[in-house]
Amino acid sequence: MAIFRSGNPTLTEKMFNKSLHLEANAQGVMSVRGAINKFAFLMLMVIAGAAYSWHLFEEFKQDTMNTLMIAGAIGGLILVLIISFKPTTAPYLAPAYGILEGLFIGGISAILNAAFSEKYPGLIMQAIGLTFGVAIAMFLLYNFRIINATQRFKSVVFTATLGIAIFYLLTLVLRFFGLNVSFMYDSSLLSIGISLFVVAIAALNLILDFDMIEKGAEMGAPKYMEWYGAFGLLVTIIWLYVEILRLLGKLSNRN
Repeated sequence: MAIFRSGNPTLTEKMFNKSLHLEANAQGVMSVRGAINKFAFLMLMVIAGAAYSWHLFEEFKQDTMNTLMIAGAIGGLILVLIISFKPTTAPYLAPAYGILEGLFIGGISAILNAAFSEKYPGLIMQAIGLTFGVAIAMFLLYNFRIINATQRFKSVVFTATLGIAIFYLLTLVLRFFGLNVSFMYDSSLLSIGISLFVVAIAALNLILDFDMIEKGAEMGAPKYMEWYGAFGLLVTIIWLYVEILRLLGKLSNRN
């Protein structure tokens, strides 16, 4: 069904259609409220992981923090792949993903907080506030149908998200061969413009995630898909936070 095209690769039509025929009657069916409750639990896991990384940084145990931060990034990516291909693992692996991503973003946040402590002391709190502000705004726009997840809307967001992923991959490959793409990391107007575009696409992906969760509940997907939907939404929220953090860092360097 075309309505299930999403820019978020963790939330796909194929996964929801497959889930309809797997233990739905035995487990009960998915609900929007259930997915929201599970998303809240996953956010607590993220906060716990982030708080621990931050604590290590404050205790001058940066080597340990760096190790956990790298482990969180790599481990989180591995869990994304596993959960995406096998949604039945979401109830067990999604909380672990939340903790690992918390370790990752907590480390990054602690480092940037120290780096901008004089020039931009409120960087982290502003990034957190903007992330949740954007998420709430997107939810309201979707809930009141001010923005509708039409097929054209989904296609545009999906294509833009795929383009961003390819662009990021190319920059990583170029850096691996010693070619530095400076406009991706400096504070030029081009770099800031790219970050603004990426933040906008990440925000629009939230519309697709909300739509996917709602449609999954309407289809009567099995109960474990609440975890899968919450996990997919968390992936987008973390992406949005990291991009907003990068954008604010670039803006602060221009002051």
